[in-house]
Amino acid sequence: MTSSVVLLAAGSLKGAFIPLLARFHQQTGIQVEARFGPAGLLRERIESGERCSVFASANSQHPLALQQAGLAGECHPFARNQLMLTARRQASTDEADWLALLSNPQLRLATSTPGCDPSGDYTWQLFTRIEADFPGVGRALMARAQQLVGGRTSLSVPPGETAGGWLIGEDLADLFIGYAHYARQMTARDDLRTVAIPAPWNVQAEYLLTMTQPSAGAQQLCRFILGADGQQFLRSAGFLPANGES
Repeated sequence: MTSSVVLLAAGSLKGAFIPLLARFHQQTGIQVEARFGPAGLLRERIESGERCSVFASANSQHPLALQQAGLAGECHPFARNQLMLTARRQASTDEADWLALLSNPQLRLATSTPGCDPSGDYTWQLFTRIEADFPGVGRALMARAQQLVGGRTSLSVPPGETAGGWLIGEDLADLFIGYAHYARQMTARDDLRTVAIPAPWNVQAEYLLTMTQPSAGAQQLCRFILGADGQQFLRSAGFLPANGES
C-alpha cells in the first residue's frame, strides 16, 4: 500500500497546489492530504505536534524557525510573489493611483493579519517603506488598516473566493492589499480594479518548502514541486519563479 503524505501549505498556494497534487498523485500513486491556512498558524500547529510531512510557507521565516528548532530539514525556495492593491470600482477613484487610493481616509482598507499570515507581514513592510518616503502616510496606514483575514479569530473567506474580492463584494472594505498572483481572478470581475504597487515600495514574497517528517513520499513531493512540472503549475497560477526570472 502506498503511504500518504501530509502537506501543510500557505492558503495562497491552494489554486496552484490542487491541480499540482492531482498530477503528482496521477504520476506516483502517492496520496497527499493537503491542509491550507495562514503560514504562521500552520507553523504553530507543527510546533504543537500536528502531523506534517511537508511544509510550504509563503515566507522564509517560518520554515527557517522550524529548521533551527530541529523540527524541519533543508529549506528550498520554490516560488515568489508580490503585493497588489485591489479597489472597488467607483467613479470617484477610478483615476487614482495606488498611493492616492491608500492615502484616502474615506476608503476602508483591509489587510491580512501580521504574525499569523505572511501577507500581513509583507503589508506592514510595505507601510514601513511608504513611511520612509512619505512621512506620516505609512503610520496612518498602520493605524487605519483593518486586519480582517488570516488571524486566529478572523472572518472565514468562503471556498472559491479570494479574500479581497469577497471583503469588497460583501461591503466590508473598499481596498485590500494582498498577493499579486490573484490579479487574474480579480480582473474578471467588473466591480473590482487591480492596481500595481511600484517596485521601490512593493515587497517580494519568497516561498520556502521543507520536510518536517522525512519519508520517500515526502521527498518525491518536494522534488515534484521544485521540478519542471510543479513549477509550471505555479507559473500558471500567477506565481513568479524562485530564481528571480520574470
